Amino acid sequence: MDEPGAAPLPGEAPRGTHGHAPGGPVEVRRSARRSRTVSAYREGDRTIVLIPARMSLAEEQRWVAQMLDRLAAQESRRTLGDDALFDRARRLSADYLGGRARPDRVRWVTNQNSRWGSCTPSERTIRLSHRLQGMPEYVLDYVLLHELAHLLVADHGPRFWALLEAYPRTERARGYLEGVAAAARLPHVPGARGPEELPGGEPEVCG
Repeated sequence: MDEPGAAPLPGEAPRGTHGHAPGGPVEVRRSARRSRTVSAYREGDRTIVLIPARMSLAEEQRWVAQMLDRLAAQESRRTLGDDALFDRARRLSADYLGGRARPDRVRWVTNQNSRWGSCTPSERTIRLSHRLQGMPEYVLDYVLLHELAHLLVADHGPRFWALLEAYPRTERARGYLEGVAAAARLPHVPGARGPEELPGGEPEVCG
């Protein structure tokens, strides 16, 4: 991965912004010097993605999405302990649930191999599978929001899904988890609509 702060080299043409990452705008730079490699780094509040000049627009969009996911995964691995996870849950509740979901404890666990997250509303606790560590931030946020919503609504009925409508990356996160589950035969995506049980007969809904 290229070093942050590097100025465009000869042959590297800035293309302006390319949407936004969680922390700010994304700038794609095409380089005639690159034949195959793609790299990305943070530069202040901006994300720089370096790609070969010959790459098509469709390939560019696909690689930008992949590199943003990789950067987010690296940052997630570096920064999120249980305390940071708890703070993140509180911020998500404030941003998307009006601050109404108030967990008393949020933590990682290593004994949840058939579901991504769980909660116990009576104790106001949320537990996330360690398998989420290193996944993109928007995926982690979706699972956290899913469990936060269960502090307000226990089932997966219309009232529950209405709570998640404010989060703009719900479908993208569900698609990501579906892909992981399909590739590794891991848990189903949290809260598939309608009653179901996960492999081994363990209910997905919060206990």
